Amino acid sequence: MLAYIKGTLEMKMTEYVVIDVGGLGYKVFMSGIGMEKLGNIGDQVKVYTYYRVREDDISIYGFNTNEELRMFELLLSVSGVGAKTALAMLAVCTPSEFVLAIVSEDINVLTSIPGIGPKSAKRIILELKDKIKKEQQIQELENVSKNNKDISETSIKVKQMIEDDNKVQEAIAALQVLGYSKKEIEKAFMKIDKAGLSTEDLIKKGLMILAN
Repeated sequence: MLAYIKGTLEMKMTEYVVIDVGGLGYKVFMSGIGMEKLGNIGDQVKVYTYYRVREDDISIYGFNTNEELRMFELLLSVSGVGAKTALAMLAVCTPSEFVLAIVSEDINVLTSIPGIGPKSAKRIILELKDKIKKEQQIQELENVSKNNKDISETSIKVKQMIEDDNKVQEAIAALQVLGYSKKEIEKAFMKIDKAGLSTEDLIKKGLMILAN
């Protein structure tokens, strides 16, 4: 399994790039925006990768960030969504916009993506919101187990700060979709002045901290 590819950008085509690593050229499929952000021919680049193996095809898909990779993986887990559609979504939505659309059940954002109609948008929201709920339930059970053994002052303070804040809870759920644990997100939010921030602002600021 390839976690990422780091090497010299040798070629940019319509749907893919070629990255040279030690004399081997890796053909990596990316969204148009992803390729634009990657750099120029001859630059040293790094892309996070998804290695897809099927009976009739072996392909590598590349992403500028881990959040984009996580978004791609989530989309592939939805019935009826293929790799091309998932890449098309990455060209239209940032990870923060995507998870906010899922949490807020904003069908309009998803239907603005080529190839996604109202039925597909509803299916994506339904299936991914179920995943969010499961992740939250698992995390809560883990937290209860840990807290029974050792409840730290920091965790108590965090819980008090976010207990009745719906915007923060929505932002936490959205960031969990991208693979971050609730504990990681809560620590990141401790560094943010949350007064007056929207859910989208919280997601964006949280991502900036978590990505570093």
